[in-house]
This record gives sequence, C-alpha cells and structure tokens, in this order.
Amino acid sequence: MPDVKEVQQKLGYTFRNEALLQAALTHPSFSAENRAEHYQRLEFLGDAVLELVCSRFLYDQYPKLSEGALTRMRAERVREESLAQAARRLELNRNIRLSLGEVRCGGADKPSILADVTEAIIGAIYLDGGLEEARKFIDREILSQELPESVKDAKSRLQELLQKTGRAPVYELISAEGPSHAPVFEFSACVDGKPIGRGCGTSKQAAQQAAAKDALEQLKG
Repeated sequence: MPDVKEVQQKLGYTFRNEALLQAALTHPSFSAENRAEHYQRLEFLGDAVLELVCSRFLYDQYPKLSEGALTRMRAERVREESLAQAARRLELNRNIRLSLGEVRCGGADKPSILADVTEAIIGAIYLDGGLEEARKFIDREILSQELPESVKDAKSRLQELLQKTGRAPVYELISAEGPSHAPVFEFSACVDGKPIGRGCGTSKQAAQQAAAKDALEQLKG
C-alpha cells in the first residue's frame, strides 16, 4: 500500500479525500487483480489541467512570443520526460501500486507510467482542492523546475536565451534546392536583422533547428 502520509508531505498538499490519492497511485494492472480504482480517469483530467495551467503561465511569462513558439515551449514542459522527472524527484515510484508482473518488468521506473501518475496526481489535487491548488503544485513541481537540455530543442533554447534581452530570433530562408522528393533547405537565424547562425535540413523545420543550434554555438563562442 502507498505510504499516503509520506506522499502528501512530498507533494506539499494534504488531501481531504485520500481515496483520490490512492487511485492516482494505482496502475491499471493492479486494479485488474485487486478491483481497485486506477488512475486513468484522473490522468485524463490532470492532462487537461496541466495544459491549461502551463498555457496560461507561458502566455503571461512571454508576452511577445508567437503562438507557434508558445506551443513548442508548452510541449517541452508537458512531455513524458519532464513529467517523469517530476515523479522521480517526488519519489512517487516508491508508492505506485503495480501488479506483480509489472513490478518484475520494472514498471515503477518506466517514464510512461511515471508521467501518467504525475498527471493523475494533478487531476486528484484538482478534484480535491480546486484549480488554484493544482496550479500551485504544477508551478512548484513542473514549471519552476529547470528542463533537462535533452528535452529542449535548439529553437526553444535560442528563444529563451534571447528573450532575456527582450529580443527574438527570426528565421529567413536562404535557399531551397534539390528535387521535390528530396529537397534541401538552408535557413539563417537572425536577430535585429543580422544573421547569427545558419543551417541546412531536408525540411524547413529541420533547417531552422540547425540554424538555431549554430546560433547557440556562435553565441557561446
């Protein structure tokens, strides 16, 4: 059984209805064997709450960013790796109820399960304490945490770096060559009208990422 007291201390939230927390920590494999409520419905709800809170945070934090940039930054913060990192930090893996088969398969350390449980916890907090309590948890455990570099793409890293100085990169197409089934694009990443990086790729997005990566390397140099 999960150590409910320990989990609540780590979450920084005390449940009025502890059954919600129990369900959020229960994998469907355990539920099938023990007739206990599992986390999938809470995960569904928590996913929506997380996306809303994260969207509002980024909207307020970055007033000059485009819809595309905000969408990309939100995707990084709510992706599986970021949520699994939060679960490990909170040591939720020690308290997830799994079937014996899932335990033997290392289920408590699977990023997909850890991410699902994190979303279920958010859903449980939302139902128990409302949107403001869920927002506090998300802000503390997800939005205020530094993302691992492996999660961030080059365009997002460049965007965040330049945002600190009130600037934003603009990507300009330099050339598009090759046949239609195998094109090669070249883009430059520009700031204040000046190129600071160049890159090529077989799609416009890939070329822009390469240009952003080159710009980051140039700025570091």
